[in-house]
Amino acid sequence: MKIDVNQLAEHLAHIPFQVEGVYRYAKNPGVPYAEYTDFFPGFVFPLTGKVQFQFNGTPYIFSPGKVVHGGARMKLAQKMFGNTNWEYILVLYRIHNSELEETSFSHQHFELSTGQSPRLIELIMRLWHVYNQPGGISMFQTEMLFRDVLNEALLCVANRQNSCESQTLFERISHYIHEYYDQSLTIASLAEQYNVNRNRLSYVFRRHAGMGPAEYILKHRIKMAQEMLFTSEASVQQIAQTVGIADPFYFSRVFKKQLGISPTEYREKFINNPC
Repeated sequence: MKIDVNQLAEHLAHIPFQVEGVYRYAKNPGVPYAEYTDFFPGFVFPLTGKVQFQFNGTPYIFSPGKVVHGGARMKLAQKMFGNTNWEYILVLYRIHNSELEETSFSHQHFELSTGQSPRLIELIMRLWHVYNQPGGISMFQTEMLFRDVLNEALLCVANRQNSCESQTLFERISHYIHEYYDQSLTIASLAEQYNVNRNRLSYVFRRHAGMGPAEYILKHRIKMAQEMLFTSEASVQQIAQTVGIADPFYFSRVFKKQLGISPTEYREKFINNPC
């Protein structure tokens, strides 16, 4: 089951909950098989390997890069994947307000795609070690660390979603640039066409192309001009206009800045050294 990470974060911000137990499980034929989940809901943090569990008939793969939540007293089924070794940490928690519990996510099963996060693994391992230490300080640290773990998991999911969305947006806009590079393209027109502000557009291109959108457009135009200098006898001025640069002097200047030689020198070099 998919879940809105922002709704989950808002829910956790308003629900009073407490850690009931932190347990580490690994593939071991001697461990008895359970038919139901515990009396408390819990989050599963896979560490290694792969194993499938079903919560009320819905299957989830426990593997690194995911966090799985299961509700209390759910029908449980397990499926092994050959001789694959697996290990995970289970954190059980309890909601103190019975009225809030009835409408909470604690009754649901769902999965969070966090991706591989060394910091999340570090936090969950610290939580397990602290939980197993005696004394009031360790109890206090357990509560604090569990919230740090949840915070890191939610941030990982949000960052992955944002990265996915920005990658899709970059691919759409860059494809448009490659197709219509010869036309009048401006940052304002691209931002308006794809319903994003200029800052968002700049962020997307710097994240996925390592440069701003204006530089990306210019580099692609120069790249297409290179091909035309190879394959046609058109003048430098004609080529400049064909790739969407009206001023031939500006075209020659940026061409030389990128490649170290002028368009004319570039063409002559290719003709004299065709291989």
